[in-house]
Amino acid sequence: MANTDTKEIRYVGVKENLAYGFANAGQVFGYNLVAGGYLSLFFTKVFGIPAAAVSTMILFLGFWDAVNDPLMGSIIDKTRTRYGKLRPYLILVPLPLAITTILLFAGPEILADTKSTTIKIIYMYISYFIWEFFYTLGDVPFWSLSTAISPNPNDRTRAISSARFISSILGGLSTTFLVVMMDLSNNGTWKLTLSQDFLILAVIAGTFGMGLFSLAGWKTKERVVQTVKEPSIIDGFKVLFKNKPLMLIICSNLIGTLGGLAGVFQTYYYSEVLNLNSAVIWINLPGTIFGFLTYLLIPKLKKKFDNRQIVILNLVCRMVTAVVVFVVGLKFYKSNVLVVSILLMIQNFIFSFFNTINMVIPTEMIGDTVDYMEWKTGERNEGVSFSVLTFLGKLTGSVSTSIGTALLPVIGLTFVEVSATERIAVKGDYTDLWIWALYILVPHMLSLLSVVPYLFYDLRGDKLAQIRSDLKKRREELSKEVSEEVDENE
Repeated sequence: MANTDTKEIRYVGVKENLAYGFANAGQVFGYNLVAGGYLSLFFTKVFGIPAAAVSTMILFLGFWDAVNDPLMGSIIDKTRTRYGKLRPYLILVPLPLAITTILLFAGPEILADTKSTTIKIIYMYISYFIWEFFYTLGDVPFWSLSTAISPNPNDRTRAISSARFISSILGGLSTTFLVVMMDLSNNGTWKLTLSQDFLILAVIAGTFGMGLFSLAGWKTKERVVQTVKEPSIIDGFKVLFKNKPLMLIICSNLIGTLGGLAGVFQTYYYSEVLNLNSAVIWINLPGTIFGFLTYLLIPKLKKKFDNRQIVILNLVCRMVTAVVVFVVGLKFYKSNVLVVSILLMIQNFIFSFFNTINMVIPTEMIGDTVDYMEWKTGERNEGVSFSVLTFLGKLTGSVSTSIGTALLPVIGLTFVEVSATERIAVKGDYTDLWIWALYILVPHMLSLLSVVPYLFYDLRGDKLAQIRSDLKKRREELSKEVSEEVDENE
C-alpha cells in the first residue's frame, strides 16, 4: 500500500516538466553536432586533420571520461547549498559551455591561413578537451536531477520522457539544418563553405541552445531529501563497485559500445555513398513521427513488461531487423536511391519505437539503482550514478567515432585536398560495401552481446516495490531530521 500511495502523489507539474524538456533540447542541439560521425567528418574533411590523429584524440579523451565523469559526480554529491546539490551547476555551466561550443567549431576559420597540421591537432585537442569538461559539468547534474526531482517513479518517467521528447524535436534540428546546409555548399547553391556551415550552427547552439539549457537550473526543483552529511570523493567512487545493478548496466553498455558505429557510418554513407547528405531527413521522417507517438505507449508497455524485459526485446528486434535490411539492400545500397530510401525508411520506422524506449528506460533504471543504494546504505549518490550514464554515452560515442575514423583508410576511404576549403573523397573497390555493412549490419550484431549482463539484473518486481515502500518511510524520517538540524543551526 505504501508504494501505491507514493504513486498517487504528483510533485512535478506541467510547467516544470516543460522547462526540463526544453533545457534538454537546448543541450542536445549542440551535442548533436559532436555526436556520431559529424565530429569525425568535421575534423577530417572540414578541418583537414589526418584520420589517425582524430581517432587517437577521440579515443584518448573517451577513456579519460572513465575517470573524469565519476570524479565530477563525486564532487557534485558532496555539494550542499540552499539551491540543492545539482541546480547550482546547471545555473553556472551554460555560459562557459556556450563559449567552448563555438570555439570548438571555429578552428577551421580561426586557422584558415595555417598550413601546419600540428597546430590544427593542438587546437583540436585543447578545444575539444575544454568543451568536454564543461559539457560533463552540466550533463551529470542534469540527468541526476531526473531522480532528485521527485520521489515518485511516475514523476521521474514523465520528466525523462518530456526531456527526451522535446529534445528529439528541437535538439534534432541542428543536424537537420546541417545536412541541408552541407548539400547547399557542396552543390554551390550558396557561397558558404562547410566550415562556415558548422560554425553558424555552433553559434546558434551556444546562444539559443544554452539559453534553453539554463532553464534546468532556474525553473526546476530538487525534492528528494539529501543527508546533511557530505560523502567523501573516495566514498563516491566506492559506490560504483557496491552497486551491483549499476555495475551490470555498465557492463552491458561497455559490451554494446561498438553499436555506435552505426551512427558514424550513417554519416559517411549519406555523404560519400549516396552523395546526398539531406537524404537522411526524409528517410528518418516517418520514424521520427512514429517515435513521438511512442512516448504515449511507454506507460502501457511498462504494464506488460518490466524494464529489463524491454531492454532485451529492444536489442533482439534491432538485430533481426538489421540482418533483413542488409541482405535485401545488397543490390540497391549504392545504385538505387529510391529503393534504398524506402528500405531505410522501414528500418528506421521499426527502430524509432525502440529508440524512443531506449531514451527513457535506461535512464529510469539508473534512477532505480540510486534508490537501491539509498535503501542499502542510507546515502544517495545521484552524481556518481548518473555520471555513469553520461560517461557511457560519451564512451560509446568516443570509442565508436575513434574506431570508425581509424577504419576509414582500412576500408579505402581517404580525403584529398584540392583547395584551401575543399577536400574530395578517394575510395577503393569495396569501400561502399564496407560502409553499408558498418552502417547497417555489424553494429547491431555486436550490440546483441550486451544482453548477457541483463540476464543477472534483479532490480525489478517485488524487490523493487519493497525498496520503494521502505524508502518512503525513511525519507519521511530523514525530512524531519534535516528540518530539526536546520532549525538548530538557525
